[in-house]
Amino acid sequence: MDPKALETEAQSAIAGAATLAELEDARVRYLGRKSDLAQALRAVRDRETGMTLNSLRDRLEAQVEQRRAELERAELNQRLAGDEVDVTWPGEQFPVGHLHPTTQTRRQIEDAFLSLGYEIRDDREVETTEFNFDKLAFDEWHPARSPRATFFFDETHVLRTETSPSQIFALQEREPPIYMVSIGRVYRRDDIDATHYPIFHQFEGLAVDRHITLADLKGTLLHVMRAIFGPERRVRFRTHYFPFTEPSIEPDVSCGICGGAGCRTCRYSGWIEMGGAGMVDPRVFQNVGVDPDEWSGFAFGCGIERVAQLHYDFPDIRPLWEGDLRVLTQF
Repeated sequence: MDPKALETEAQSAIAGAATLAELEDARVRYLGRKSDLAQALRAVRDRETGMTLNSLRDRLEAQVEQRRAELERAELNQRLAGDEVDVTWPGEQFPVGHLHPTTQTRRQIEDAFLSLGYEIRDDREVETTEFNFDKLAFDEWHPARSPRATFFFDETHVLRTETSPSQIFALQEREPPIYMVSIGRVYRRDDIDATHYPIFHQFEGLAVDRHITLADLKGTLLHVMRAIFGPERRVRFRTHYFPFTEPSIEPDVSCGICGGAGCRTCRYSGWIEMGGAGMVDPRVFQNVGVDPDEWSGFAFGCGIERVAQLHYDFPDIRPLWEGDLRVLTQF
């Protein structure tokens, strides 16, 4: 192999490469593992020949890198010259997240009560039986005290079954009048079905003042229900029993899935129960040192997922907890 002739041939091929692909072909042909130069280097037996061939390889590699830089720069200049960008065009629309339907509903509820002058609060989720049951006048025999209905940590601590303990905290913290709504997660050993889930969010309110009546409670709930569902949805009230209210009522909202005709979601009744409400039982006032002869009040509680289900006409409450983006991105 004649080193000078090889160098002249290689330099001509490298300089004549018009594209990066052609340059790579030339590099492999003259500097690759199977090239004449590589084979000659493997056969070297004297120092002088080795220095000559190594020097040739270094010169050719340097020329390849120089030519590569020239071709890359030329390619970039060509691309920049050919690409035109109209800066007045609308930019690319990237997908963005949005609030979960439950959070959207929660904010609607907060807005409805803030407009009435209520304060919003949330308290601890791990609660004592004293505040979750005793001070709310739950009788010892009440089913909610059973481990079959409530998640117990030990004999005196539970995952709160409702946000009602916030009512006790508010009554102990200051003198009436009090207008407050507590919003947060609650836990019950409910069987999962179209309208029930063992974890859910609840909003629970308390109003304590002089001369409050059941009519004030009904008017408040009607205002909130109409603010959330619109005036076309029907609302009814039924008498019921709750440990910490007397008298007690349950508000129902007409089912938007079937329009009140009856379906699986409303159990073919045309109505979906929203929660519980009633006038605060005098025993609750006595438990926190409030004079029931001077003060009266009402309390109410509803599940936020149940409200979201009715608001968005979900046939089933479970998708609100399953995190399926095919469902959630629609809202």
